[in-house]
Amino acid sequence: MSEAAFIQIQDLRKTFVMGKQKVHALAGIDLNILRGSFTVIMGPSGSGKSTLLYLLGGLDRATSGAIHVDDLALEKMDENDLGIFRRKKVGFIFQSFNLISSMTAFQNVTFPMRFAGIKGAERQKRAAILLSQVGLANRAHHRPTELSGGQQQRVAIARALVNNPPLILADEPTGNLDTTSGYSIMKLLSALNKEGRTIVVVTHDLRMRQFASEMIYLLDGLVVSEAEYEAAASFELQEKEVEEAI
Repeated sequence: MSEAAFIQIQDLRKTFVMGKQKVHALAGIDLNILRGSFTVIMGPSGSGKSTLLYLLGGLDRATSGAIHVDDLALEKMDENDLGIFRRKKVGFIFQSFNLISSMTAFQNVTFPMRFAGIKGAERQKRAAILLSQVGLANRAHHRPTELSGGQQQRVAIARALVNNPPLILADEPTGNLDTTSGYSIMKLLSALNKEGRTIVVVTHDLRMRQFASEMIYLLDGLVVSEAEYEAAASFELQEKEVEEAI
């Protein structure tokens, strides 16, 4: 394995059983992702990109293959070890924000720190700093329903940073946002990357390419070249146009 890689993936496979059918979400992936990189994973629905992200974050287990993150072998961990890994190493950002509606922005950010054994005064101090970092110091005591989509995603990013993780995993972070809000979230992720964090983003948003240090393209559970991906995307668009014309 490459010593320079922060994330090392070998022959990664994930198969889901749906009734009598087997769906091969990942069909044998080999990847190295460098520490401090901004990696963007693109692929159509069903390509396996979200599955790959969830496996990287220890939220699911592979059918076979190996994943090493910061020299830790995820496939060898039990559930308790995976919980510690997620708490110490990974910050998650989801398309649907996953904020607790009854809590304020400040409370949403402090809440995960309880499970890390961080004392109350330190939780409050850290939450205030993080909300200021994402530009929401003046909205700290507003609930999610009182915030725009872009503001809610910023709260989610602040929450992802509470335990100072070296790895940020983002699943379609701009998917539920308008154009302007989406772009501001991209710039915020880029700023976090420049601070030294490793960022891995799954997205359909082509604008994310301008922030990426590495692009990965997935089709049918396999890594493909940009040319193969573009050809498939073009074919899919042509098929859609024919269907709409009929």
